[in-house]
Parts: sequence; structure tokens; C-alpha cells
Amino acid sequence: MTLLEFETKLLQIKDWTIIRLPINISKELPSRGMVMIEGTINTTKIKIPLEPDGMGSHWFRVDNSLCEELALKVGDIISLSIISTNTLIEPEVPDDLNKFLSLFNLESQWNTITTKARWEWIRWIRATHNPQTREKRIQTACSMLDSGKKRPCCFDQSRCTEPYVSKNGILIINL
Repeated sequence: MTLLEFETKLLQIKDWTIIRLPINISKELPSRGMVMIEGTINTTKIKIPLEPDGMGSHWFRVDNSLCEELALKVGDIISLSIISTNTLIEPEVPDDLNKFLSLFNLESQWNTITTKARWEWIRWIRATHNPQTREKRIQTACSMLDSGKKRPCCFDQSRCTEPYVSKNGILIINL
């Protein structure tokens, strides 16, 4: 795996601070879908998932504590050094999914699937702005897990699945 070093501008979408990788850097990553990386922002170590932007690149949210620690503000040019890793970070399971997993006694089934599969379920579930569609996806996921399915099928993993900062699977950003 290749160390990728680059500079980019700290951006803002709504009230989120984000880093969008230059497309030539994203092309060096092993997937157009979600990719786990390790590296540094300026000199601070990071280990995070990169979300696809739906346009061939990747991005990630910079949490407020990291912005404060590094005294970063929107518009700053920052230096990154990253390398993709096969070590997956465990996803945070949304409360509504946890509720249904508990309701249908599927916690142990959930825990037997791979971390990558858990990410795929969560990304598929959250990739909608419509609350009714989200609930239907959660119910479908529970039904599929109950029948032994390990992964969701038929969703474009190269699309942005964060509805707060995307529209139609594409990161909302003026390029």
C-alpha cells in the first residue's frame, strides 16, 4: 500500500467540517467505495473511514474536537499523509437499527457478520432522506439477517450515504 501525501482545503457543508480528497489521490485508493485509512492531518494521527463522494473521490468529517486541537478553521490548507488499511473500525450502530435488532433478537446474528458487512448494512440503511424508507430498510435488513443473509445486495457503494451532506448519493459541495 502506497503512502499518499497531499494538501487540501478544509471545507464546510452545513455545520459539518469536512476534508475532500483530490480526485487524483482517491484514484490511488483500492476502492471507489468506503475505504479505511490511517495517517496524519498536519502531524496528528488519524484512523478513519473515507466515505465516497459519489463523484469518484472520497471525503471525511473532521470532528470539532480535532478542529479545536489543531486550531483548524474552514478554508485552511492542511497537509495529509494517508495509507489505506485492511483494519476496519467498528461502525457505530444507529439507535433505530439497534432497537430492531433487539426487538427481533438478532444481536447475536449481527455480531457474527464481519465488520465490513456491518458497515455495508449501516451505509445502505442510512442512504435515504426519507424516514419511512429508512424504517423499511431496517425491517428488510432484519428479515434478511434472520434468514441468514450476510450483506445487503444491490446498492451502489460508490455513492455518498450520509444524507445530511448529500443529495441523490452525491456530496453537496460547490466545486
